[in-house]
Amino acid sequence: MTSDVSRDGVVLVGCGRLGSAMLEGWLATGAVAARDLIILTPSEKPVANEAGSKGARINPPLEALGEAKTVVLAVKPAMWREALGALVAHLNPEAVLVSVMAGVRAADIAAVAGLPVARVMPTTAVAQAQGVAAIWSADGRARDVARTLFTPVADVALLDDETLMDAATAVAGSAPAFIYAFVQALAAAGEAQGLSAEAAARLARGALRSAGAGLETGEGLEALIARIASPGGTTRAGLDAMAGSGDLTRTAETAVSAAVDRAKSL
Repeated sequence: MTSDVSRDGVVLVGCGRLGSAMLEGWLATGAVAARDLIILTPSEKPVANEAGSKGARINPPLEALGEAKTVVLAVKPAMWREALGALVAHLNPEAVLVSVMAGVRAADIAAVAGLPVARVMPTTAVAQAQGVAAIWSADGRARDVARTLFTPVADVALLDDETLMDAATAVAGSAPAFIYAFVQALAAAGEAQGLSAEAAARLARGALRSAGAGLETGEGLEALIARIASPGGTTRAGLDAMAGSGDLTRTAETAVSAAVDRAKSL
């Protein structure tokens, strides 16, 4: 069953990796019906073509944009002024803008569009309705629209201040890649202990799936760790080694800090 947001029409500007992931999740969950979508994309995208076959309009005349009350900006941060500037005159004056662009302030977007803005940082797992999304807006209606769009495909966290978006980008948006990199390092460490490359990779990837399944229980992280790390056992030995060296904490802090600094520079 689609939401009022969907029935009021949604324009998706940009259909790259994140835009395609959101579109895939919306179509799979019914959060946005294809017939209520307008997709603006400079190149063909498989998921956009799928949406088009189900009734979405792909790159229609710009006058059609006035029919929609939600506009999702999913273009590269360096291109947003050019992309939005070409559309502003055709947008519905009652529309809400939802930006998923890292490092672009809501006030800057609002100054160009003259419309309320919500910022969202989702992960690409929204494609499987398994994402996480941080949301901030100074405007209540814009915040509600963003929450309605992303709740069906993500675990939503509402932020109290826009300055926290960069940290949310690092902890949620970038962190899946950090976690994959750690799993890759675990596989390499397994190889160093004599496992074949295939076995090490299979075991490390399986460990990641097992960890994800544990999170679905809703238990706190400390409790989940305690379930696996018995006193005096192998897991506790490994955890103590990481805690003692401080490498894990330093690596996480360095990665998040670098991602925040990059977001601020965009």
